[in-house]
Amino acid sequence: MEDHEIINLYWKRDEAAIQETSYKYGRFCYSIAMNILSVLEDAEECVSDAYHKAWNAIPPEKPIAFRTWLGRIVRNLSINRWHYNRAQKRYAGAEILLSELSDCIPDTKTTEEIIESQMLSKYISDWLDTLSDTERLLFIRRYWNGEKLKQLAIIAGTNPNELAGRMFRLRKSLSTYLTEKGVAI
Repeated sequence: MEDHEIINLYWKRDEAAIQETSYKYGRFCYSIAMNILSVLEDAEECVSDAYHKAWNAIPPEKPIAFRTWLGRIVRNLSINRWHYNRAQKRYAGAEILLSELSDCIPDTKTTEEIIESQMLSKYISDWLDTLSDTERLLFIRRYWNGEKLKQLAIIAGTNPNELAGRMFRLRKSLSTYLTEKGVAI
C-alpha cells in the first residue's frame, strides 16, 4: 500500500492504518529502536508507542515523507527511553553512537538556545549536502538510524575496520566544517 493510502486510512480513523503501517514499516521501526536500545521489550514498546502517536497525530497532520516522519517518532521515543534507562544505569545501547559523535558535535548544554540549535542543524544539513550520496547515506544510517558498522560494511562492500576509518574521517570532516562556521566544539 502506498503512503498516501495509509495516511488516508488514518484520516478515516480506520484501524487498518496501524496494521498497514506495521506491515510496511515495522522492520524499519524495529531496527531504529533496537539500534538505540538493544533491548527487544523496550524496542517493541517504543514502536507500539510510535503507532499510537501516529494515530493521535493524523489528523490533523498529513506527513509528506511518512517513512521519515514515522522513523523520527520511533527514534525520539527510543532516545527518551534510552535516557530513562540510562538514568537508572541499566543499559548502554546508544552510548557508543553518542561517544563517536561527541568529538565533532558540541554539548547540547552549550547550544540550548533555539537559534543556535537551528543554526547547528542547518550547518549539519549543509555539510551533508557536500558529501557523496554513498557517504551521506552511510553517515545518516549510522548516526540517525543507529545501524551497526557490521551491517553498514556489508552494504558498503567493505570490512568493518575500513568503514570505521571512513566514519572517523567523516566525523573529522564534520568537526572541521563546524569549526570553520564558528561553532564551538
